[in-house]
Amino acid sequence: MKTDASPDTLGRTDFVQTAVRAVKDITFGSIAGMTAKVFEHPFDLTKVRLQSQVLDSTARFSGPIDCLRQTWTKEGIRGLYRGLPAPIVGAMAENASLFLAYTQIQNAIRWTTAQPKSYQLALPQLALAGSGAGAITSFLLTPIELVKCKMQVQMLVADASPAVVQSVLGSSSAAGTAALGSLNPQAARKLPGPIAVLTSIIRTTGFRGLWLGHMGTFIRESGGSAAWFSTKEFIASLLRARRSGPSASKRDLVAWESALSGACAGAAFNISFFPADSVKSTMQTEEELRPRGKGTPRPTFVGTFKAMYKAQGIRGLYAGMGVTAARSIPSSAIIFLIYDGLIQKFG
Repeated sequence: MKTDASPDTLGRTDFVQTAVRAVKDITFGSIAGMTAKVFEHPFDLTKVRLQSQVLDSTARFSGPIDCLRQTWTKEGIRGLYRGLPAPIVGAMAENASLFLAYTQIQNAIRWTTAQPKSYQLALPQLALAGSGAGAITSFLLTPIELVKCKMQVQMLVADASPAVVQSVLGSSSAAGTAALGSLNPQAARKLPGPIAVLTSIIRTTGFRGLWLGHMGTFIRESGGSAAWFSTKEFIASLLRARRSGPSASKRDLVAWESALSGACAGAAFNISFFPADSVKSTMQTEEELRPRGKGTPRPTFVGTFKAMYKAQGIRGLYAGMGVTAARSIPSSAIIFLIYDGLIQKFG
């Protein structure tokens, strides 16, 4: 005789299904993020270098093309990918945590509103889930981006005087010796790597120093992720409905629709909260490019925002916006193309 499953059995089944979905979100998000990061890194490096010069009295680069040209001429292909290990780790952490948190917050919203797991949330609810996912991810991203940004301006420090390099890195340290040696462009390979940069930060500012610029990352990720996910879901729903009618499910999305909706999401992410990213990058590279000296208070988000606005106005807060859009639109398309494709193939 057939019997209904016990509550314990149902509970275990739900737990297993949730755990399997979590593993898939982590795995698929990591793969998508790492693939996109390799494509976009030279553009991200250009963005950081343009943002970091807003408070300089004399700009090193006249624009993104000039920055790419100078980087290629002086540093070659190695220079265009300077600091890549940190963003690769960051891409894994960012996209894995983003997609995992996004799914789980959606489930939490369904639970609080007494809706079944198959219930399709409204766009404002999806934006809320995206914002929460971005807020969680920001805590993982800030230390990774701090290391990345410092590495991306290493060659700019190397072009400075020996006194500046010594004041930033310390001439008696291994990192300081390497940086001084890098004043010769042929010695660029001696620049400190991500582990050396990380340990230097911890040694000089403690673990708390790893979250320098976190307010900018938090604003960018929480607001930007709300725009990212909701834009993707909205455009994808329009494309599905246009092709298959209003009853089409997410699994009916074809590859080009994933890519197009992802591209729109990438534009929305960066346009919405780009100034927060500019302030964050400026804060994280100030010690290298504009050292204040010992005993000087660390830069604050509001103080840096005001200084950047005073120096160049709105233009300064959007420095690097063009090159960021140029890389984020195709990069976001790649992320959702890969993620949606893996979800459709492997469930």
